Amino acid sequence: MTLTESKDFSHLFSEETKARKPSPLKTCIHLFNDPNIVFLGGGLPLSDYFPWDNIHSQSPLPPFKNGIGSKITGLKDDTLEYVVSRDEKVEKADIPFKKSLQYGATQGQPEILEFLREHNKLVHEFNYSDWDSILTTGNTNGWESTLRIFCNKGDVILAEAHSFSSSLASAEAQGVITFPVPIDSDGIIPEKLESILDNWTPGSPKPKLLYTIPTGQNPTGSSLSDERKEAIYKIACKHDFIIIEDEPYYFLQTGPYLKDLEQRKKYEDQQEQQNHEQFLKSLAKTFLSLDTEGRVIRMDSFSKVLAPGARLGWLTGSKKILQYYVSLHEMTVQGASGFSQSIINGLLQRWGQDGYIDWLKGLRSEYVIKRNNAIDYLHEFLPASGPFTINPPIAGMFFTVTIDATAHPDFKTKFNSNPKAVEQHIYETIVKNGVLLVPGCWFITEGETTPPQPADSKQIQNPNEIFFRGTYAAVAAEKLREGLKRFSECLKEEFGF
Repeated sequence: MTLTESKDFSHLFSEETKARKPSPLKTCIHLFNDPNIVFLGGGLPLSDYFPWDNIHSQSPLPPFKNGIGSKITGLKDDTLEYVVSRDEKVEKADIPFKKSLQYGATQGQPEILEFLREHNKLVHEFNYSDWDSILTTGNTNGWESTLRIFCNKGDVILAEAHSFSSSLASAEAQGVITFPVPIDSDGIIPEKLESILDNWTPGSPKPKLLYTIPTGQNPTGSSLSDERKEAIYKIACKHDFIIIEDEPYYFLQTGPYLKDLEQRKKYEDQQEQQNHEQFLKSLAKTFLSLDTEGRVIRMDSFSKVLAPGARLGWLTGSKKILQYYVSLHEMTVQGASGFSQSIINGLLQRWGQDGYIDWLKGLRSEYVIKRNNAIDYLHEFLPASGPFTINPPIAGMFFTVTIDATAHPDFKTKFNSNPKAVEQHIYETIVKNGVLLVPGCWFITEGETTPPQPADSKQIQNPNEIFFRGTYAAVAAEKLREGLKRFSECLKEEFGF
């Protein structure tokens, strides 16, 4: 089947993007690698002066038979040793430091980009011809750039009613209005989204973007179903906005929490026995796989699957849009870290696509255990009935405990019937007792347009409901248990259990 090209969405670009001209110096950088050109045109330092002759790495070896968290021995059966050189390619697809540490290649080095394109083809179904990927310094960089590509001061974007606070802060700092979309335990409610847009106040700027974390959402831990994604994509086409698919947790899809240990063991065995094709088919359908027009920009990152300090991620979408990200990055970040590109590429090329999928499968297994531990401990320490609701996620790093603030004995007196006051008091109390979970109010999306939207569009379903977000990713099982014990004891004491 012949695929058509993506649509032109330049009418949604910011004034900054429309005004930006390519850097003249960047138009000739490709000639640096032409052996027939004596390149005297740019201030590129001689790579002989880069003080890293080679870097030697020891990493786990696929198929990671002892688990991805097992300490390697240095022996050939569990250890991959490789060298990245400054001047030469040790392996065919290596990126020598003389390339990666030099100016140029803002979009990313071709070797690692080719690996990521092949990875994308395994994960997504592309429905238009002119898609591509470019590197970023992680999804934070990808998002900040997205705001500059599309938004002027005073423009409106949509985000989940509770969303990643740093993403909201980035938008607000640029004068962009973040309007909330109602969510439930399964993420964005398409009917509510459509109602908001169908009843949008005349004279208010229409939203240009929907920012969403579809899988293991931060902070709620919710995950959008395939059916909801299809409905949301149709709404995007109807109301002409871009979907920003922020997916750092995509490969941490743990599946349902099963309290019955026999059922749990059976489910985990089935997961463990999946081959690569079955594993990939078990993953949620992506917005990118639904996109027929080029109106989805997907943000991926190595932060949650390899290491956050690598500061390496990638954007995938229409070439017509991505070229403007490259133009912006040429004048801002210049490009992703050369060290990260060379070292991570060296690892991925030696693992191969199959080895990387083995790693992702192993990571899923680790997070299944972590998620199950967290929810088991909460069931152990919190009462089965009452004002507390434990919300097991099916993906990601986060769980939440929802609390009916009206059940606090001092709700009407000490706290003047203010659920936020209860939330702040609980937060301060648990910190004093040696455990940190964070209050849901830190993640509220609460922008408003001028003129404002109808009151129904911002109606809160349960105004007296509060929640706390915790993570099972950061500590070992014994510390996790102790932390949740302290948290639960504080709640029981506060609410008289």
